[in-house]
Amino acid sequence: MSAYQRQDFVTASRIFIPLAERGNASAQTYLGFLFETGRGVPQNYTEAAMWYRRAAEQGDSRAQYSLGLLYDRGQGVPRDIVEASKWLNLSTAASPPRVRESRARIRDAVTTKMTRGQIAQARLRALEWAPSRER
Repeated sequence: MSAYQRQDFVTASRIFIPLAERGNASAQTYLGFLFETGRGVPQNYTEAAMWYRRAAEQGDSRAQYSLGLLYDRGQGVPRDIVEASKWLNLSTAASPPRVRESRARIRDAVTTKMTRGQIAQARLRALEWAPSRER
């Protein structure tokens, strides 16, 4: 973590990779960010989405938020507004109070692009979702 805070992203990526591979959700989220932004590793949205998904499935709200944005933009994953909304709903519900309002605004902005049926489908997916631990 100190390498990341020092913005030594090459070293940070070397530290995060083995942790992420062992299922550490926080390391997976940080690694997703590094791949999304191309810091310390080559930029790769597909790789970013994979790491975000692994962390998001474990309930990491930052990863859920980032994965939702990738689905909204179609970066690293096929563009899917319903899946974007699902992850943004989950992220907003699980986020700490200091970021909840800003995440809700983004979620609501995505919702304005959706039909009522899509909104209902996204809410149902979010309600049916349950976190899972990697083994």
